[in-house]
Amino acid sequence: MTPSLFEGTVSLRTILFALVPTLVIAWLVAFVAGRLARRALLAVVGDHLLPSSPLVRGPLRLVSFATFVLCAALLLFPAFELAGLKPRTGVPLRAVAEWAFASGLKILLIVLFAFALIRITGLLVRRFEFEVSKGTSLDALERAKRARTLGSLVSNVSTIAITSVAMVTVLDQFGVNITPVLTGAGIAGLAVGFGAQTLVRDIISGFFMILEDQVRVGDSAAINGTGGLVEQINLRTIVLRDEEGTVHIFPNGSITTLANRSKDFSYYVITLPIPYHEDVDRVSDILRDVGAELQRDPHYGAFILEPIEIMGVDAFTEWAVQLKLRIKTVPQRQYEVGRELRKRIRRAFDQHKVAVPFPERLVAVREGADPR
Repeated sequence: MTPSLFEGTVSLRTILFALVPTLVIAWLVAFVAGRLARRALLAVVGDHLLPSSPLVRGPLRLVSFATFVLCAALLLFPAFELAGLKPRTGVPLRAVAEWAFASGLKILLIVLFAFALIRITGLLVRRFEFEVSKGTSLDALERAKRARTLGSLVSNVSTIAITSVAMVTVLDQFGVNITPVLTGAGIAGLAVGFGAQTLVRDIISGFFMILEDQVRVGDSAAINGTGGLVEQINLRTIVLRDEEGTVHIFPNGSITTLANRSKDFSYYVITLPIPYHEDVDRVSDILRDVGAELQRDPHYGAFILEPIEIMGVDAFTEWAVQLKLRIKTVPQRQYEVGRELRKRIRRAFDQHKVAVPFPERLVAVREGADPR
């Protein structure tokens, strides 16, 4: 340390007495700033980048280093004055004290208020997730997943918004002209709004689709006429896999029709042809016995919610009476139960001698007529 920086005599012990606490305080401030920047950055990138990624660690190191240098440069010369030295340059202690009791207190209040808002929002989100995921039913897991998706979205958006407003306000207290910043942000937001209308529409549609619980992962659904099993529900897209294994990806904003085939329960419907000479009431009794037997089965009975329902004669065809029946099952089990029901109906018809109808055609030939 050159003597030209100070007035009077200078000792190494006095310099270290001022330098060490200043560096420690600067390191603590840089550590806190790095933690806050890490949380804000992870809220922006979400699950797309790991915390150990260089794209995350690089900006965080830059923020910590810049904060450390700035804080050390700001506090070093006032620390020299407190240690009894008289520096010829730097920020005087009186100026630092005046700034601390004016803008400094405002910055502290802004930071504390922003931190409190973020914490309160997080507590409300957790409370929302807890209330939505209450219960021990099979639907509780899906409700919990839906609550976590919405809670993560609300938490990230609120964290980014509160942090951005706090940063702009803090810059204003440091004397930075924030008018160009606000103008640039407004122009950028307007450009993004015009250029990403489809993206915004997809995200809004996905948010309300998850909020209203229109469809869940594992549901059997038909989207825009394409049927399959829902594998993923994201804020922007929904992923559907059909029975051939083909994966269909639909942007949420482009969904015009959504048919959920497994919401709360499912039906397996059978249209059964019966010969005209068979008694419909007798066949209905046989079908009810088959349904009751299937419901008593230890394997299939757990999936059946109500006894088989004989809806009655549905239509008359040229060669059979159409009898419609259905059975109510838990979601995603209707096809398994329905195939077993069809097999047992065929077996019961053989046992009770119920004829299986098939098309017949009567040909009349006049005696003595020319066959040509």
